[in-house]
This record gives sequence, C-alpha cells and structure tokens, in this order.
Amino acid sequence: MCPDFQAGEPAAEISYGGDRRGPDRRARPTPRLSRFTFWGGQRRDFRRSEEGVDAFVDRYPNWMLGLLAWIALMNLADSFFTLVHLQAGGIELNPFAAMLLETGRLGFVLWKAVLIGGAVLVLCMHKNFALARVGLGLAAAAYTALVIYHLTLF
Repeated sequence: MCPDFQAGEPAAEISYGGDRRGPDRRARPTPRLSRFTFWGGQRRDFRRSEEGVDAFVDRYPNWMLGLLAWIALMNLADSFFTLVHLQAGGIELNPFAAMLLETGRLGFVLWKAVLIGGAVLVLCMHKNFALARVGLGLAAAAYTALVIYHLTLF
C-alpha cells in the first residue's frame, strides 16, 4: 500500500515528470525503417494481439540471427565450390552467376555476397510477413541443397 494513500480518497493521477520526448510512438505502427531498426530498438514482439501479422518490430529474435548466418555461410560455400569446380574444368549454368564471374574471382564473391545479403536483409526486416518467412526458409533450404550438390560432385 502506498504511504500517501488514505482509504476513501480517490487515487492521484500518475505523473511521469514531463520527461517525454515528443508524441507517443505507440500511436502509429512501427515503420519499416527507422533509427531503431539496426541500433537500439526495443520491440521484439507485439503489444496487442491484432498487431502480430504483417507488421514490423525493432528487434529480431536469436533464431533469426542463426538463420541469416546459415544463409550467408551457405552462400559463401556456394561461391567457393563454384570457383573450385570452374578451376577443375566445370561450367557455370546460371547465366547471372556467369555474368558475375566476368568481374573476376574476388568480384564474383563480393557481388554475390552483397546481392544475396541485401535480399536476405529485406526478408529479415519483413519477418512477420508470411511471404518473407517462406522466402527465408526457401533460401536456407536451397543454399543447403546447393552446397550438398557441390559436395556430391567431388
């Protein structure tokens, strides 16, 4: 019981001391990109049950970091194995990857990492959208299958 509270008296209105910095952010949905997206975000989940679909949050769960790291690792492994097979006399069947190979080995790996990393980052930011979750799952499965295929070629 609060020491200033007397039985029968109305409860005093709670004051926050005026330290608010602008209008209440909760009045509108979290934007796709904000200053909190990559640094210092606080929202992991939704405050209200009706918010849970097709909405953005400031922070991402640990499993998302693991999935993104897995996709990045499989992408780099695919790049490495592609270069190994090409040196052994193989050919690149993907026309877009063949075009990237014209930039040289380092250019190929860097461009592939940037392009796939950017696409996966967009999917990560949209993690609460059904299509993005499907895309992340497909990317992880496809790259895993591709690396397994590369290994079977040895």
